[in-house]
Amino acid sequence: MLVSNTMSRRTFLLGAVSTTAVLAGCVSDRTVTPSMPAVPPSPRVQGSPYTVAELNEMYGQKEDGGFIIPAVPWNQIDPMYYRQEVQDPTGKAPGTVVVDTPNRFLYLVGENGKAMRYGVGIGRAGFSWGGNGVIKWKQEWPKWFPPKEMIERDPKLEIYSEKNGGMEGGPMNPLGARALYIFENGKDTLYRVHGNPEWTSIGKAVSSGCIRMLNQDVIDLYNRVNNLPTPIVVLQ
Repeated sequence: MLVSNTMSRRTFLLGAVSTTAVLAGCVSDRTVTPSMPAVPPSPRVQGSPYTVAELNEMYGQKEDGGFIIPAVPWNQIDPMYYRQEVQDPTGKAPGTVVVDTPNRFLYLVGENGKAMRYGVGIGRAGFSWGGNGVIKWKQEWPKWFPPKEMIERDPKLEIYSEKNGGMEGGPMNPLGARALYIFENGKDTLYRVHGNPEWTSIGKAVSSGCIRMLNQDVIDLYNRVNNLPTPIVVLQ
């Protein structure tokens, strides 16, 4: 079963009475520590399996690789897009990444019929890739090299072209904290699964074809995808 590396199972330890008894003949010398009042569990955020504290931990500000990742205002995102373990709807083999573009979900298929589900942003009509490929490479805080077609549409991006060395990794880099590179038939498709600083893009079709995730979520996915090449299926 997949378990988020930023979350622990909800285990509440109830206070108990501690009793020490020393018996001598017919005399009992007993010391009793009163139990603490039970603390009721925090209520879950409506539409999610998490409490406020758990979501603040999952999507709070983080330091990573010398960079600060800002907190995500998770209460402004539809709860169905929060990272969570679900029943696997894909039927794919464990270890497969499946992108459900119509519903804006990415699944990492696990064992025992489970999968980790993430909310994603996808490419606009005409700027999306679909099919079967593999994640052949992944990188932390990657450089960004806008494709020639993107530079033609927006000449200001020329300064980040491959011949100019690209854009250095960092919080404002369009690829965010992590990138997983999609290959098909041995060739780079130029499409990526990547983080991004624009949390408002999750659940929408706004990118130039790549699959966007919250930075906190793409770090979690990156840490789980360890066997490269990893199969990926992008459903249109």
